[in-house]
Amino acid sequence: MTVDTKIQYSRMGARLLGHVQNGTTDWAADTMEVPSTEYTDPAIWQREMDDIFKSLPILVGVSQEIPEPGDFKTLEILGIPLLITRQKDGGAKVLMNVCTHRGMRLASAPCGNQKLFSCPYHGWTLKSDGSLRAIADAPKFGDVCEGARDLVQFPSHEEGGLIFAVLSADSDINIREYLGGMMDDVAKKGMEQWSYVGSRAIHGPNWKVAYDGYLEGYHFKAAHPETIEPRTFTNVMEYDAHGPHQLVGFAAKNVTSLNEVNPDDLWQHESKGFDFIRLFFPNVSIFIAPEITQIAQMIPGPGPMENTTILHFLHPTPPENEEDVAAQVEMADWLRDVVQNEDYNVGLQLQKGLQTGMMKSVLFGRNERGNQYFHRCVKWYTSGDPDAPKPDL
Repeated sequence: MTVDTKIQYSRMGARLLGHVQNGTTDWAADTMEVPSTEYTDPAIWQREMDDIFKSLPILVGVSQEIPEPGDFKTLEILGIPLLITRQKDGGAKVLMNVCTHRGMRLASAPCGNQKLFSCPYHGWTLKSDGSLRAIADAPKFGDVCEGARDLVQFPSHEEGGLIFAVLSADSDINIREYLGGMMDDVAKKGMEQWSYVGSRAIHGPNWKVAYDGYLEGYHFKAAHPETIEPRTFTNVMEYDAHGPHQLVGFAAKNVTSLNEVNPDDLWQHESKGFDFIRLFFPNVSIFIAPEITQIAQMIPGPGPMENTTILHFLHPTPPENEEDVAAQVEMADWLRDVVQNEDYNVGLQLQKGLQTGMMKSVLFGRNERGNQYFHRCVKWYTSGDPDAPKPDL
C-alpha cells in the first residue's frame, strides 16, 4: 500500500524528534551477524551480479545527462557496454553499445549529440534508436532481414529524472511496479526539471560495504567529526521501506526547533530539522539538501573487492551568474571529498580487514536496522526461491 508522502514524512519527523528527546533510535528486534565472506567471496559476488544487478532494475543514468534529442552517453556496467540515447519524442532508450555485425564497440565518446553511429570496424551505420540504417557495400554483403541486426535494447523506465534499466534484454519485469512507492516519492520532487551541476567518479569497496554506509548515522561522530556531525545527530535514525527500497531519516541538530510545529505539518520541514536519504535497491542513494542534491550511482567493479560510484549533482534552479556556478561546483566537490575521503576510504580499509579471512562475521547492532533489512533483501533475491517469504523491515 502506498502511504501518502506527507503522512510518511510527518510521522518520521515526529519519531526523529522523539528519538532526540528520549535518547533513542529506530531499533531492530536483535543484533544480526553477516558472514564476512558475503563481502569477499567471488562466488557469492557472482550470484549477486546475476540475480540482482543483471535481473533487477538499476540506475543507468540521470535524465539531465541527455536533455536534448540526439544526446547520448556511454558507460559500462559489469562488462556490458551501454549506449543511452534521447529520442525525438523525448524518451530515452538503453541500448547495447555493440555493433551487431561482428561485435565491435560502436560509440567511443563518453557523451555527445548525434543521430547516426558508424561502426569503426566495417562502417555499418545505426540510428540512435538502435535500428540498422545501412550496411557498408551492401550489394556484396548479402541479404539481412529488416530488424534482425538492430542494436540490442534493454527494458528501461525513465521517471523523476532517473533512468533505470534491466541488463537482460528478454526480461519481463515490470520496472515501474518494482520501483513502487519510492518512485512515487521521488517523482513528486520534479528532479527531471532541475539543473545538472555535473558528476564526479569515486573508487570504493565492495558494493555492499558502500551501500551499508548510506544506511546509518552511527558512524557520523567518528568518521565525520568536522563535516556531518556538527549538523546532524549521531546514531539517531528512523527507517521506512517500499519493497527493498528504503527511506532513512536523520535528525539535524536543530530538530528541537520543531517542537511547536503541528505534527501533521512536519512534512514541510525536510532539510529544516531532519533529512532523508532515499535508497533504490540495489545501486542508488539520493540526498536532497538545500545547497545541492547528490545522486550516488553504485557500479560494482570487476570483482567483489571494489565498486565505482558516480556522484551526480543537481540543483532545483539553474545558476544565475558565475558566482552561482562556482558555489554549486564547490559544494559538489565538497560532498565528493566527504564521500571519498571519509566514507569510501574507510570502506576500503574495512575491505582489507575482511579480506584477511580472520574475521568470520560482521555484526550489525539493533540501531543498524536498515542495514539488517538490506542484507535480508540481498539474501532473498539470491536465494533462488521466489516462493520464500519476502523480508520485512
